[in-house]
Amino acid sequence: MKDQKVTKNQIAAAVIGNALEWYDFIVYGYLTTIISRLFFPAQTEYASLLLAAATFGVGFFMRPLGGILLGLYADRKGRKAALQLIISLMTLAIAMIGFAPTFASVGIAAPLIIVLARLLQGFATGGEFASATAFLVEMAPPGQRGLYGSLQMMGQSLAALVGATVGLVITQMLSAEQIDLWGWRLPFLLGLLIGPVGLYIRRHLHEPQLFSADIQSRKEKPPTVLSIWREHKRSILISLALVIPCTILFYVILIYMPTYAKTQLGIPLKEAFVAQVAGLVCLAGATPLFGALTDRVGRRPMLVAGNLLFVVLPYPLFAWLLADPGIARLTVMQVTLCCSASMVTGAISTALADQFPIAVRSTGLALSYNSAVMVFGGFAQFIVTWLIQVTGTPLAPAFYVIFGAMLGLLGAIGMMQDRDDRLPSAVRRSAMG
Repeated sequence: MKDQKVTKNQIAAAVIGNALEWYDFIVYGYLTTIISRLFFPAQTEYASLLLAAATFGVGFFMRPLGGILLGLYADRKGRKAALQLIISLMTLAIAMIGFAPTFASVGIAAPLIIVLARLLQGFATGGEFASATAFLVEMAPPGQRGLYGSLQMMGQSLAALVGATVGLVITQMLSAEQIDLWGWRLPFLLGLLIGPVGLYIRRHLHEPQLFSADIQSRKEKPPTVLSIWREHKRSILISLALVIPCTILFYVILIYMPTYAKTQLGIPLKEAFVAQVAGLVCLAGATPLFGALTDRVGRRPMLVAGNLLFVVLPYPLFAWLLADPGIARLTVMQVTLCCSASMVTGAISTALADQFPIAVRSTGLALSYNSAVMVFGGFAQFIVTWLIQVTGTPLAPAFYVIFGAMLGLLGAIGMMQDRDDRLPSAVRRSAMG
């Protein structure tokens, strides 16, 4: 019983730290419309929004580099060391944004500070998914890898939920003038306050026994990025296809929607955040339920079913919302899409971990995950904003989501079956007693 309690404490620490980490990165996306006015003034609102959205995407350029370097670090030095370094970098980045002077105060230096902070955030989050996923899956008891892996995505959902809740509070309680003057800083300063909490939590993590046993049994030199690509090319490509729909869902349905609701539908931000919070509560609650279900039915059937839903649902839901825009319909759409997305988020983390052996898991995950997120997620807001302008239809987000889901179906069909990591018998006997 004591060992089980320790394991639960470690998992709780990993999930909480993961949520704090992603909160820092996500909150920028929620405040895009405000940041665009303060840091990227332009001749038109559309141009300012594009500049702010592009800066949101700039952070993703650093994610593959951060993912590779931090992934190699995690595979060689340990999951704990990497997770501690990541949250330290993120705390520094969010401090830069939270205290950044606006364009009206210092001119061109203001957007440069934001861009630099986003690059640092991108580098840090590049290693977060891979390191946290490897930690959770390797810590999981037999028969519960799906549940434990899904806690990674639950952490991201909780981060988005906290960010949306903070956005809801400041838009409800403060005037537009107060928000522009100082209120927009509050979500970032909150992230700065909780950063040391996340660092403290991660100091008390222990390495998974699976990883420690694998380190002890290694006789060859640590693999390089090139050798990982040569030996695991299929796994990387399959993982890319699996990540694309998940990242499009996350950054279009979860992060972009408040901006979309305000700019395209005329729904006030404070109402859009109500719908966002409702959807995210459903996503955070349902993700571990579907993760646990994958331990019974497998990851592939869940990913196939979830991606099929996102081929079918987005167009009619967006069309229904556009026919009569309002908070009620927006909330129904967000709840429906988030409940459907939880099938994908419940399965994706462990499914990706299953594609790679322990020795290269963090690096392999980082390569595939961050490459897909950089292209299809980082510039999702920019792409969707541009598509709406070019096509002249606010249905453009639906088409982008459907495109991603079709690629996800191909990845799910071609993925390797569920992996069964087990401790070597000698290590297992030692752990038992």
